[in-house]
Amino acid sequence: MNPATIEGPGVRLRLFRPTDVADITAGCADPLTQRFMDGLPHPYTEADARWWVAEGAPATFAGGGAAYAIADPDTDRLLGTVGLSNLVAPRSQAEIGYWVAPWARGRGVATAATRALAGHAFATGTARLELLTSVDNAASQRVALAAGFRPEGVRRAASPVRGGGRRDLTVWVRLADDPPGATPRLLPDLPEGRLTDGVVVLRALGPADADEMFRLHSDAEVVASRVPPEPPTREAMARYCQEAQGQWLVGKLAPMAILDATSGAVAGNCAVILDQPANQAMIGYSLSPQWRGRGYATRTVRLLAGWGFAHVGLARLWAGTLPENVASQRVLERAGFRYEGLLRGRLPGAVGTRADSTVFGLLPGDLTD
Repeated sequence: MNPATIEGPGVRLRLFRPTDVADITAGCADPLTQRFMDGLPHPYTEADARWWVAEGAPATFAGGGAAYAIADPDTDRLLGTVGLSNLVAPRSQAEIGYWVAPWARGRGVATAATRALAGHAFATGTARLELLTSVDNAASQRVALAAGFRPEGVRRAASPVRGGGRRDLTVWVRLADDPPGATPRLLPDLPEGRLTDGVVVLRALGPADADEMFRLHSDAEVVASRVPPEPPTREAMARYCQEAQGQWLVGKLAPMAILDATSGAVAGNCAVILDQPANQAMIGYSLSPQWRGRGYATRTVRLLAGWGFAHVGLARLWAGTLPENVASQRVLERAGFRYEGLLRGRLPGAVGTRADSTVFGLLPGDLTD
C-alpha cells in the first residue's frame, strides 16, 4: 500500500490536489520537459492537468504503481512529479521517472525525490528499479548517478519521438542491496570545468560545438588521420556532440574541445577513452591546420595525461598513430610517451584496406613538463 506522503531531504512526496493544476500545466508545458517527455500531450493544457489529478494519478496507484507530486515541505508548492510505472511483478521490478518544474531546477529536487521514492519501493518489496534517460539528457543522467543508479547500457530506438522517429535510451539500474549514496564516477568532471596551462584550454564538448567539429573533421588534412580516413556526415557529428556529455557520465569517454586561451577560438578536439577493467585509457586529438606548429597538441596531451593520472586515477595511458604520422609521434614523445611497437593491420583504412598503427605508452612517472 502506498502512503499518502513520503518525506525526503528538502522534499515531500504527496498526492496530487486540484490546487496543483496551474503548476502541473506550467511544468508540463515547459519546453525542456516537453523535449524529453514525448508521451506528454502537446500542447499541454489545464484540461490535461485536471485529468491527471482526477484520473491519471489515481489510476497509476490502482495499477500497482505510484504517482506523487514533489512538494516543497515549507510552502507545499508543487516542484515536480515522481512515480513508478511499468511494473514487472514476477521480477519485483519497476521503472522510476520524474520531471522538475523550471522554478525548482538546480536545487537537487529530482535527486532527493528519486532517493525517497526508491527507498520506499525497496522497503516494500521491489528488488530492482530502472531509470531510463535520453542519451543526450545529461541533467537526468546526473540525477541517476546522484541517486545511486548505475548505467547498464543503451536501448536502441526504445522510445518514440513526438513528431516522428525514435530515440535511444540509456538504462540506469539500482538494486535493493546496492550500497547507499551516489554512484562513483569513473570519469569525473574537469576541475572548475576546464583544464588549462594558460595557453590552451580544454573543456567538455557539447551540442553547441557541432558546427566547429564538423568543419574540423571535414578538413582534408584531418581526414587523412581519421579512422577510417573518411569525413563524417553533419548528422553524425551533431549526434556525437549531443551525446558527448552522456558518454562522459556513463564512464566511456571524455570528449573535449581544445581552445586558444587568449581568443577562446576552437583549435581542435581531444578525448580520453576509458578501458576501465585495465585502469588505462587511450587518448586522441586533432588540431585544425591553422593552429598547428604552436605546440598546442603537446600542451593538450600533457593536460590530458595530468588529469588522467591525478583525477581519474589511471595507471597507464596509450595512443596510436599511423606509421607515417611523424608529427603526431613527436607530440607524444615530447609529452613523455614511449614507443612500444607496431600493430599490423590494426586500423580500417581506405576502400576496405587495413592500416598499421604505432603504439605509444605513458606511465605516471614518464610525464614531462
